[in-house]
Amino acid sequence: MSEYWDAVHHTLQAGAVAGWLPHMLQYGFVINALLAGCLLGPLLGGLGTLVVVKRFAFFSEAVGHAALTGIAIGIMVGEPASSPYASLFGFCILFGLLLNYLRGRTGLSPDTLIGVFLAVSLALGSSLLLLLAARINIHILENVLFGSVLTVSGRDLGVLACVTIFTVMVLHRIYNRAMLASFHAPLAQARKLPVQWLDYVFVMLVTIVTVAAVKIIGAMLVGALLVIPAASARLLARSMRSFFWLTVIFATASTLTGIAVPVALDLAVPSGAAVILCAGALFGLAVLGRARVAQPAIT
Repeated sequence: MSEYWDAVHHTLQAGAVAGWLPHMLQYGFVINALLAGCLLGPLLGGLGTLVVVKRFAFFSEAVGHAALTGIAIGIMVGEPASSPYASLFGFCILFGLLLNYLRGRTGLSPDTLIGVFLAVSLALGSSLLLLLAARINIHILENVLFGSVLTVSGRDLGVLACVTIFTVMVLHRIYNRAMLASFHAPLAQARKLPVQWLDYVFVMLVTIVTVAAVKIIGAMLVGALLVIPAASARLLARSMRSFFWLTVIFATASTLTGIAVPVALDLAVPSGAAVILCAGALFGLAVLGRARVAQPAIT
């Protein structure tokens, strides 16, 4: 895997030196960040369509906040502060599965239960990280919260590539069934679809994609990129197919633009914030576009 990334780096850097690629591609960290964006944009876009249809926006935010606790646990057990992936994936997957398990067994509304989990995970994570502040660089926490193109390494790209391949394979098998279960659960049950199992698989996918995206988008903002491009596409799409592809295009464009523009203009803006601002700008244009053509959104 490392040989592959090295070959990509060499090719792009040679093109930048020769002048037929943008000057910023001379820097390895920019190449890593843009490669991560090329993987993350379509991934978050495709999954975001299900997040919006299932009304799971608040859940993705909760998982993003749970990443703080996962990072703190990783540092406590001796993992590298810049990439505590074992604790991140382990804690967030347990968090998501437990939340989904209790969602139908407590009698509480889903948003109330998610609010409880979000608040507790944020409080626990921030408390642990403050206790560990003497052992880590405070800038690491800023990168975790809001994302940073400077911190994306070859290892991060490898993890993201594995998550992308796994997620695409799973979505290819379950996407249509999961969409039907989201739109009309009784009909899905009448067709003998495993609605509960599909919910657990979906929760797992949202969790691992959220964790993989923390380096670029940041724990506080990654949930927004699952929601905003899909919300924009839903305003403009006339079919489920166009809804899916518009979401992928919007998410990819927002991610790559949010990474590239601050670097090109030498702006000290966290990559996560820049990506979400780009997504928000697209949402504003989608609102204006829908108002102009007066076409109904997908319901």
